[in-house]
Amino acid sequence: MRLRNITGSREVIAGSPYVVREEVLEQCPGTWGEIFGNHAPIHIEIGMGKGRFIHTMAKENPAVNYVGIEKYSSVLLRAIQKMQAEELPNLKFIRMDAEEIDRVFGREEVDRIYLNFSDPWPKDRHAKRRLPSRQFLQKYDVILRREGRLEFKTDNRELFDFAVEELEPAGWKAELITYDLHGDETLMQGNVMTEYEEKFSALGNPICKYIIYR
Repeated sequence: MRLRNITGSREVIAGSPYVVREEVLEQCPGTWGEIFGNHAPIHIEIGMGKGRFIHTMAKENPAVNYVGIEKYSSVLLRAIQKMQAEELPNLKFIRMDAEEIDRVFGREEVDRIYLNFSDPWPKDRHAKRRLPSRQFLQKYDVILRREGRLEFKTDNRELFDFAVEELEPAGWKAELITYDLHGDETLMQGNVMTEYEEKFSALGNPICKYIIYR
């Protein structure tokens, strides 16, 4: 669900030290080590929402650099507010459409990709807009290291079934597939929940997850 527009959110984002400015994004490929000031592994979340998941991950894993990507300014503003309350040196944000992802990261520059509760785009004609679609998997294939992994979580069974079906034609393989993440004590160890995950699991909705590779 999209948050309403918040007056002045774009101005706050443009002036935030936590956000990589839009005008320099095309200069970023191959330079993320310089942006963070180290050469730690890079993990990205595409469609990070209010930033709870990636902020928690960055806090718990200081030896990893995280980049949160969000299209909507009003939502990104919430993540910025979290950073203002608790700054983390290993976390940066980008406001952009995911379709441009392969123009922001260089070839095999990313170690792990997270997709959490992505927009299902339920109409068939919008299938290519779904973040786990074969069209996006082609983009991820460019930026993800050969040994890298992509993790996807959702409570939307139709979207998850679609995502699983897209793997073979896109040339990806599943390392793990579960249709009830919260019912598996082993898989839940170290699991960081998003806002949506907490909400939907509390309603009794099973959470699906896969981890994939090429």
